[in-house]
Amino acid sequence: MLDTHAPPRRSVWLPIFAGLCASLVSIGLARFAYTPLIPTLIQAQWFSANDVVYLGAANLVGYLIGALIGRPIAQRTSNKTALRMMMVAVTLAFFACGFPLSVVWFFAWRLLSGIAGGAIMVLVAATVLPHVPAARRGLASGAIFLGIGLGIAGSGTLVPPLLNLGLQQTWFGLGLLALVLTGASWFAWPTGTLHEAAAPTGTSAPTPSGVYLLFAQYAFMAAGLVPAMVFLVDYVARGLGDGAHIGAMIWVMYGLGAIVGPVTYGFLADKLGARLSIRVVLVVQAIAVGLLPFTGSFTALAVLAVVLGSFPPGIVPLALARVHELLPNHHQQHVAWSRATVSFATFQALSGFAYSALFNSSGGQHALLFMIAAGAIVVALALELGMIVLNRRPLDTVPTHTLIAAGNLK
Repeated sequence: MLDTHAPPRRSVWLPIFAGLCASLVSIGLARFAYTPLIPTLIQAQWFSANDVVYLGAANLVGYLIGALIGRPIAQRTSNKTALRMMMVAVTLAFFACGFPLSVVWFFAWRLLSGIAGGAIMVLVAATVLPHVPAARRGLASGAIFLGIGLGIAGSGTLVPPLLNLGLQQTWFGLGLLALVLTGASWFAWPTGTLHEAAAPTGTSAPTPSGVYLLFAQYAFMAAGLVPAMVFLVDYVARGLGDGAHIGAMIWVMYGLGAIVGPVTYGFLADKLGARLSIRVVLVVQAIAVGLLPFTGSFTALAVLAVVLGSFPPGIVPLALARVHELLPNHHQQHVAWSRATVSFATFQALSGFAYSALFNSSGGQHALLFMIAAGAIVVALALELGMIVLNRRPLDTVPTHTLIAAGNLK
C-alpha cells in the first residue's frame, strides 16, 4: 500500500534532479549543442553545407517520432526504464557522431537523439510530478526543464573550448558529459507510483475544450520560437554586420534567458495560475520578437535575447501546468501532455523547414521571419482572447463545453 503522506523533501528533489539531467542531455545538449558545431562541421569538411542543414533537421524529425512512441515504449516497459534507455541512446549518439563515416550514419544517430528527446519530453513530467506536492508542481516542472536552458547556455560556453581540442574530441566530450549525467540520475528516478491514478475504465469524462485550445496555442508557440532559436546569431553576425563574436555574445545572453525561463515561468504558474501566466508571457514574447528587426544596439539586442531565450524552455512548464489545471486525473494529464508535445513537435518541425525555405527564397530576409514569428505568437494570444470574449456572454447562453474552455468550469 502506497504512503499517502507528502514525501520527504530529499525524496522529492531526487526525481526532479533526474528529470533535469534527462532534459539537459536529450534536448539541451543533443539539440542545441549542434548549433555552434555547424561552422566547424563545414570547415573541417566532414559534410557539405547542405548536408549539415539536412542533419540538423534530423533531430527535429526524431523529436516528433519520439513524442509519438514515448508512451507505447513506457507501457511495454516502465517510465523509469524507458527514460534510462533514452538517456543511454543519446549518450551513444554523441560518441557515434565523433566518427563521420557517412551522411547516412550521422543522420541515423542524430535522428535517434531526437527520438530520445521527444520520448523523454513526453514521459519525464508524468514520472516525476506525481511525487511533488500539488502546490509546488509549477516550480518543480520549471526545475525539471531547466536542463533545456542549461543546454542552450552550455552550447555557447562549453562547445567553443572543446572545439579547441578538435571536432571529434568535442563530440566525445559531449558524450562523456552525457554519460556522467546518465549515471548520476540512474538511481534518482522514482520507483513508486505515488498519487498516480490508473487509467479510467468504462465511460471516461469528455476532454475539456480548453485542452484542445491549449494544443493549438502550443503549436503556434512552437512556430513563434523557431526563427529566434535558429537565426538569431546569423541575424546579428551577418544581417546587422556585427560579426561572429558579437553574435556569439548575444547567443550567450539567449542562453542566460533559457536558464532563468523554466523556473521563472513555473513560479508564475504557481502564483498567478497557468492561464493568466500564458497570456502575460505571450504578450511579452510577441513584443520582443516584433522589436528584433528594429533593434541594432548591443544592449537592446542583449535584453531581447534574454527575453527570447526564456521562451523555448519556459513555455514547457506553463503548458504542463495548464494541462494540470484542466484535467484532474493523472492518466488524462499524461495523455493530454503527450498529445500537446506531438502538436508542438509537429509545428516545430514543419515551421523549421518552412522558415528555412522562406529565408532562402527571400534572399536572407531575417526581418520577414521575425515578423511572421511575432504573428504566430499573436495568433496564440488571440485564441485565448477569443475565449475571453465568449466568456463575457451570459453564462446561461454559453454551452458548457465553452465555459470549460474559457476557464469558468473545469
